[in-house]
Amino acid sequence: MANGWTRAETEVLARALLRAPSVHNIQPWRLEFDGDRLLLRERRDLELPAHDTRGRDRLISCGAALANVELAVRVLGYEFTTRPFPVASEPGVVAEIETTGRSSPSDVDLHRYSAIARRGSYRRPFSGRRVSREKIGDLIAAAAECGVEARLIHDELELSQIAELLEFAAEAYQHDLAYQRELALWTIHDEQYHRHGVGLAASTLPAGTLPWAGLVRPATAVPDHRVLQRRLAGETLLVFLTADDGRHDHLFTGHALQDAWLDAVDDGLAGSVLTQPLHLPEVRSGLTEDLELPGFPQALMRFGYPTGPIPLSPRRAVDEILGNGF
Repeated sequence: MANGWTRAETEVLARALLRAPSVHNIQPWRLEFDGDRLLLRERRDLELPAHDTRGRDRLISCGAALANVELAVRVLGYEFTTRPFPVASEPGVVAEIETTGRSSPSDVDLHRYSAIARRGSYRRPFSGRRVSREKIGDLIAAAAECGVEARLIHDELELSQIAELLEFAAEAYQHDLAYQRELALWTIHDEQYHRHGVGLAASTLPAGTLPWAGLVRPATAVPDHRVLQRRLAGETLLVFLTADDGRHDHLFTGHALQDAWLDAVDDGLAGSVLTQPLHLPEVRSGLTEDLELPGFPQALMRFGYPTGPIPLSPRRAVDEILGNGF
């Protein structure tokens, strides 16, 4: 045992952290051990200046990682207290988890934890089978646990407005050379080797068109908004929004996204996150105004039943994500 955690417990924590989703799969976090405390750090050296200028997506990614680590701690039989941004002088520490006792994990914890290894970004068309209202309600409730509102978009007018915004964003990014260079840098074609060790595996990116891929490349055939609207109408589309737009809100958005995603996987669904369009001020403000949203939209998420296996992205080595000599 070292730092209060056994080797076996450390491995459970590492495996949960390794499988968290992140923007462009950059995995921008590191977990440090300090006695009964765990410190989750944001790796600010991993940045996407063309895509994620302010680091919002990077912090959302850390929120998803926090959700996984908390689940692992619960499954290991610990009670704990989480303090977001506990040290003002160390903004890189996004959360401190301190164990306070022992307890058994709940059924929800066990189901979500079991879904961690099966969760992956599904960027292909869904089967067309409708997601029940009950399941959609469960996803919305999962997000609400973190104080984040997940709103279903299904009205024909709203879908038309979102389709127009997605078309605008796609055309803007297709002609953004800096964005395209950055996307190419983080796309892995030879999955046995990549300079970053992680990134978007080319094999997981379909050659199809929006909104399924979400990541716009020069060769992406962008359909007009009427076609996009019809496609969106066949999916379950949620917008995640917060009352404010600070670092706490971004962290909690990631936590809410991951909680909802794991519940979806446990129910046999697949999903993927779209944040790229929301980095354009015209799209983010347009979405807020058109849908009369009572807050700040942080992400769009699409859910449905997959038509095949869900591809998994490459992961970092354990020693890259764990501190203190583990």
